[in-house]
Amino acid sequence: MVKTTLVRAPNPSAMTLTGTNSYLVDCGNGEALAIDPGPPIERHVDALVETARARGLTIRAIALTHGHPDHAPAAAPLAARTGAPIYAHPASAVPHDRNLDLEGTLCVATTALRVIDAPGHTFDHVAFYLPEERALFTGDVILGEGPVVIAPPGGAMRPYQRTLQRLADEFSEARIIYGGHGPVVNDARAKVAEYIAHRNLRERELIDALARNGAQTIPELVLYVYGDDRPMLWPAMARQLLAHLMALESEGRVGAERLDRPMTQQETWILNPSLEELVGPDQAELVAAELGSMLRLDALYAYRLTDIDA
Repeated sequence: MVKTTLVRAPNPSAMTLTGTNSYLVDCGNGEALAIDPGPPIERHVDALVETARARGLTIRAIALTHGHPDHAPAAAPLAARTGAPIYAHPASAVPHDRNLDLEGTLCVATTALRVIDAPGHTFDHVAFYLPEERALFTGDVILGEGPVVIAPPGGAMRPYQRTLQRLADEFSEARIIYGGHGPVVNDARAKVAEYIAHRNLRERELIDALARNGAQTIPELVLYVYGDDRPMLWPAMARQLLAHLMALESEGRVGAERLDRPMTQQETWILNPSLEELVGPDQAELVAAELGSMLRLDALYAYRLTDIDA
């Protein structure tokens, strides 16, 4: 029996794809759980309340996978409308009523969802597992299509990769993935494997670039690994490579040397773009959160392999 209804927020963009996916879970006894109520758009809050009512449900609890501005801000107005408490990761800065029991369960009516600590995209990220549907609610750990942004300082590559591997190892029986954006995934095992392979491939490409070309800056690596035909995506690509480089540097496999010269205009665009120019003022807050743009990369570094056999 399908217990979950997708209600997509009307906030499509390059970062949110067709919009943020909010979910209503029928928990039995006429009670519902709302997962990731999304951005503070009044008509989306209305849609969540009306969708629940149309299914004969009352929203009794609200849970957040993480605190990014396309997933969490509607929790407050939805709570005000329904009286439902807001649950979030204990480390979440989003105002909430109750901390999720990490590695425990979230119980609403007759339904118990497993709560999985899932760091990497952010450090306040959880995923949920609903045994009755063999379904994972993955937020921005895994999307319905395309890769996830992993950007320091709010995210980190190795914790993210460990989260993916954990989902593969511990939830191999999962059938469905309800991701934070994009379509519902009906082959969970294949999608998790795809995500693991993608991150491994990117790291191999990065190491190959350093082995072939010697010391490289992040802008040089962006153009080598990704190509020069999508300049609007270069800043996001740069943050992905930074996350990989920071992981490799912490493992002693890569070293970095600061270059004593100013950045070129292209290097500045790749490392520190004007977000208003990149996406417009309406999306700047979201992109700042996703790209970790509070960490300005004002100095240019050349990265090199310390172990050529890495």
